[in-house]
Amino acid sequence: MLKDLSQKPLISILVLIFSTVIVLSTPPEDPIKCSNSQNTTCTITNSYGMFPDRTICQASQVFYPTSEQELVSMVASASREKIKVKVATRYSHSVPKLVCPEDSNGILISTKYLNKVVKIDVEEKTITLESGVTLKQIINEASKNGLALPYTPYWYGLTIGGMIGTGAHGSTLSGKGSAVHDYVVEIRIVRPSDSDDGYAKVEILNEQNNEDFNAAKVSLGVLGVISQVTLKLEPIFKRSITYVAKSDSDLGDQVVSFGHEHEFADISWYPSQHKAMYRVDDRVPINTSGNGLYDFIPFRPTPSIALAAIRITEDLDEFTGNVDGKCRVAKLTTNILFKSAYGLTNNGIIFTGYPVIGFHNRLQSSGSCLDSHQDAKITTCAWDSRIKGEFFQQSTFRVSLSKVKNFIEDIQKLVQLVPKGLCGIEQYNGILMRYVTASSAYLGNQEDALDFDITYYRSKDPMAPRLYEDILEEIEQIGIFKYGGLPHWGKNRNVAFEGVFKKYKDIEKFLKVKEKYDSQGLFSSTWTDQVLGIKEGVTILKNGCALEGLCICSQDSHCNPSKGYFCRPGKIYKDARVCSRV
Repeated sequence: MLKDLSQKPLISILVLIFSTVIVLSTPPEDPIKCSNSQNTTCTITNSYGMFPDRTICQASQVFYPTSEQELVSMVASASREKIKVKVATRYSHSVPKLVCPEDSNGILISTKYLNKVVKIDVEEKTITLESGVTLKQIINEASKNGLALPYTPYWYGLTIGGMIGTGAHGSTLSGKGSAVHDYVVEIRIVRPSDSDDGYAKVEILNEQNNEDFNAAKVSLGVLGVISQVTLKLEPIFKRSITYVAKSDSDLGDQVVSFGHEHEFADISWYPSQHKAMYRVDDRVPINTSGNGLYDFIPFRPTPSIALAAIRITEDLDEFTGNVDGKCRVAKLTTNILFKSAYGLTNNGIIFTGYPVIGFHNRLQSSGSCLDSHQDAKITTCAWDSRIKGEFFQQSTFRVSLSKVKNFIEDIQKLVQLVPKGLCGIEQYNGILMRYVTASSAYLGNQEDALDFDITYYRSKDPMAPRLYEDILEEIEQIGIFKYGGLPHWGKNRNVAFEGVFKKYKDIEKFLKVKEKYDSQGLFSSTWTDQVLGIKEGVTILKNGCALEGLCICSQDSHCNPSKGYFCRPGKIYKDARVCSRV
């Protein structure tokens, strides 16, 4: 009976159909909660309601500056009293614990109200922003003035401070590349200082002070608080988008050339279906007819009742081992997304066919589930932790273009051995592959690469293995360790950051600037010290730790022997250690 219920694919159809018509939504709640109106005794989590180790971080107090002057005063006070500080954003989208103070005595500074556009210079094609300004605001303000930020993340609920703090990016091999921080021309950052400077100092960074600038462009928040950012823009333009479905049989051979052929190319890969969706996306003349809009379906408001039904189905499939049910739902979901053009419309209302042509600002980023007024959680973003909705983990890393063919072929070998092993990720729209280029930022991308973004089921029970646990763990370890993949700073489980500092050729230069800006380590935490190689211990060893990506298993207890999962070598990468069902 349970399997019969879990195989009902109608639920997925309802979610997708409802998502195309709902226009109201309950926005996400503030990730910071305090026990009183004085904003003391506070907790912070991320937008998914759970960090990789399932802890909720604490802070003694949270401050909400509305100007750089107030920000300086707050940093000076913390510096004088030697209090640990972390910076939080409106939506707190980073998966790792970058926003967590060292302990409950630390404080939080939120950029929620540092949300103003300071200046836009049409002649110089620049825009100056406070650090809490969202990508949506940037896109809208630039387009009003006939300008555009060319390459951006696909989700517009990110702040400019958060984007450059974690190296957020879009997809291209053109221009300066797809990372937002490579379009930054100036950063104002408030850092701790000594009594001669009043315990805080505003640094103004640009290419004139190159070393500090390259450190600040991707800083993980350990240099101080970014107060303002100036971005270089370009004249607004139009794009033409067509999605083309192909067999993945030659994906490894095609992936590099495809990225060079199309300016905004990306690929969604469905390995169990042996299918890849190529996004043919290029600029077209500004006078080309078309007013297309991209409102990506998974980022739209979704009925809470439908999300709950989807999650119940997924839980049942996992509990009963219903692999065929997961594969059917995955195929149905991806087919409907393709037939719905993923949320593209030719005129902002309906999709009539490819190509979809429109202005860049209407196509580059989505997130309409953030935009509406409260509707009592009748509809929400799909991952809103207040409802029974999506609950997942993400493994996101970049593999050098010179190695990417071999990595893709390794995944295909795993699919040959276990044909249904990756149906679970296809329920989350498969593997998103985006192009990134080498960056001058010390903690930016080291070479031209392909970013693999993999989202998959996470149980509410930390000791519950997922179906084909071993396949996903092996892919993660192949990408990160066999091919030296660089993890996205704002995503991933702990294991992806094991030894990551060794992969950055300029890590010592970054640490030198860090010491100069914050010699007391007030903006650092155990987590940031671990990923930067200052301290050991990124992984956490305990029963079941490998199931959550907190460790690579080295003994059976790191998996769950009581449920038949033991630590074993990988199927094709024998150096991998994964939790396999025996």
